Formats: sequence, structure tokens, C-alpha cells
Amino acid sequence: MKIELNVPVSLIVFLCCAGLAQNVWAQAEIEDGYTSLFNGKDLDHWVIPEGDGGHWKVLDGVIDYDSRSEATGNKNLQTREEFGDFILKIDWRIKQTSGLYDVPVVLSDGSYLKDAAGKKITIKTPNADSGIYLRGSSKAQLNIWCWPVGSGEVYGVRHKDTTPTEIRAAVTPRINADNPVGEWNRFVIILVKDRVTVYLNNHMVLENAKLPEIPERGPIVLQHHGGPDSNGKLRPASSLVQFRNVWIKSLDP
Repeated sequence: MKIELNVPVSLIVFLCCAGLAQNVWAQAEIEDGYTSLFNGKDLDHWVIPEGDGGHWKVLDGVIDYDSRSEATGNKNLQTREEFGDFILKIDWRIKQTSGLYDVPVVLSDGSYLKDAAGKKITIKTPNADSGIYLRGSSKAQLNIWCWPVGSGEVYGVRHKDTTPTEIRAAVTPRINADNPVGEWNRFVIILVKDRVTVYLNNHMVLENAKLPEIPERGPIVLQHHGGPDSNGKLRPASSLVQFRNVWIKSLDP
């Protein structure tokens, strides 16, 4: 029996070209000394939280998370391997927001805009929230969110009251370089000793910023945030995120 498939020739050509371009790009990364941490098929390089229930998964060739991990402890996804100094390339996107969140106004020096009584001024903003822990440290997390200050900021350092002014300013993004919700973004993260430089969508948002007390080695961690409340409704600022094209290059001696 003969079966005919009515697939447009233009679609076949497009898919073939897209696959070829992806292979060429991957080969270039390998030749430049990068190692893939995600093959688009499984999570072999990653430790899935015990009891997760399938909420960290591979969907259509990307790492997908719905913020509903059933794990009772750590809900984050992390690499099996630990790293010291490195360059990390990773694509991410926020699939959708999960509600309105009281977002503070972060000034260019990393401080908060406050009213006459000294209270932080906030604006209700549609939000989702995740991030990337460098060397496994939550204090050295590059945020992924919808705050006007932009993704790439190091909240755990900037928000701390005892952080010196110059360090706080350095971990605050120079610009908001995020693409709109639903579109892909790319981080290029360069970590050497306790200093991090971050590019977001080809814009340098952090330059040689100091990360106090960061460990010498640790895993790459993709953050769980938010999740369902007691009624099963997702809290504002939940991790409705996806990741792909994860490549790392060691800079260790």
C-alpha cells in the first residue's frame, strides 16, 4: 500500500536547513572547547530532585519546568558535575507570568527607591521568577524574572544590607536587556575566582562584579521558585521557565 504525505517542500527544506545550522553551531562550540550539558533528549547531566514527580522534564527538545515539583526538600535542578572557573552559555525563556507581584524600584546603584517615610516603593507587575546559581550558591544567583531592573542581577548580594555600596552597584544590571515574555534569551556568564561578568542578549549587564563568599567549586543550579499555594494556584513569581543550548567551558588552570 502506498502512503502519500502532503508535506510542503518548503517545510522540508526549512527543517533540513535548521538542523544543519544547529549541527554546525554545535560543532563550533565543541571546537572552541565547550562541553554540552544538555543534549535535548534527557537530563543525564542533571540531578532531578528526589520526589519531583516529573515536573522538571524534557519537552520538545528543551528543559521545561512548571514550578510544581512535588519534592519535599530541594526542588532545584542541578548538574551532576561541579565547576570552578568557567564560561557558561545558556538560553532561557519565561513561558508566561504567574500573577501580579509587588516589585520594588531598584536604582542604578542597587538601592531601593523609597517614599518620605523610608518605605520601599513597589509597583504591581506581572512576574515569573527563576535563576541560575553559580557554583551551587543561592547567594550567587543570577536572577531570571520580569523586574524592570532586568535579569542577571545578583539579588543575594545586592539585597543584603551589609553589602558595600560599590559591590551592590556592580551586581545591579547596567540595562534591562530581557526580551519579552515568551521569547528566548541568552546568557553568557564568565566566572573567574569571585568575579562574574554577564552578557544578556549580547549586552554586558554585569562587568567583573564581586561575589563575596562564593565557593571555589560547585554545580550549576536551575532554580525552583514559587509554586502552588494550598489551593493549588501558582503563586506570583513562580518558575514557569525553559532552558536550552547549555554549554560550558572550563577556565580552571
